[in-house]
Amino acid sequence: MAGPNSTSSSTTTTVLLSIPFLIVALLLIRAPTFTMTSVAPTKAWADEPMKLITTPQYATKKTDIFTSGATHMALLHNSIFRGYNSIYQQAAHVADQDKADFIGYCLTWYRFVKSHHDDEEQSLFPKIEDLLQDKTVFEETHKEHEAFLPGLAEFEKYLGGLKSPNDFSGNELLRIMGTFQDSFSDHFHNEISTISKLSEHANAPKEGTPEHTAAVTTFKTWGKATVTKAGVTDCVPFFLLNLDRTVEDGMWANWPPMPAPIKWGLVNIAGALHSGWWKFSSCDAAGRPKELWALRNVDKL
Repeated sequence: MAGPNSTSSSTTTTVLLSIPFLIVALLLIRAPTFTMTSVAPTKAWADEPMKLITTPQYATKKTDIFTSGATHMALLHNSIFRGYNSIYQQAAHVADQDKADFIGYCLTWYRFVKSHHDDEEQSLFPKIEDLLQDKTVFEETHKEHEAFLPGLAEFEKYLGGLKSPNDFSGNELLRIMGTFQDSFSDHFHNEISTISKLSEHANAPKEGTPEHTAAVTTFKTWGKATVTKAGVTDCVPFFLLNLDRTVEDGMWANWPPMPAPIKWGLVNIAGALHSGWWKFSSCDAAGRPKELWALRNVDKL
């Protein structure tokens, strides 16, 4: 017959083994898939005021490395644009009880953009310049970066400096966003054109050469790392929940390429840590456009 110590040990073991399952259950309850009811947009949505980018691959049907690289960059930029637009459309309509979550959502957008910018400047652009043996290909791009950075910094300073979420003013945030909106939009559009045109560069690598293989590897490696580098529990869910998989005749329904369970986990497990933020996203966990949260009860827009 088992003694009391044996029974106590068995109970302790059962409790310890149950903890991981309880944690997973709590995360799932908080996950976007479980907490978001997707309703198709009937009002203003995240496709304005910043105009979304038509991907070069969809527009030209070309598949060279620079057209493909520019296309994947455009898809990432469009997620950033939808993030900006979703903030812009909702800022003046956020309920007091939602302000803390909205601020978190906005600051995630900032971190995503800042990390993306820094990663381009420090990693992607130098590698492409070396590949083409041309340090001038991104001269205009560098200048355009400088044009919107002060406004972006003011955006972060305002939100990060609020003493209380209740101090948040949608009108003030919109004022700040207006100071860099045009330069930001122009740059993100121009960058796609710049990269896609590199296929015409005199030193563009020819298919089948070691240089071509190196270029393909550069784009793939950078693309896989740049979003996760920004933040797995905040920027990755932000990116995926502002990625419209219905655009361009569903051509990008399975982009970025990754196993479905991993994609699900990035949204629903990693994203559960800040689950309250994602109600403001432009798309649901399946990549379908959804009604913007703060506009649900706004009559006319």
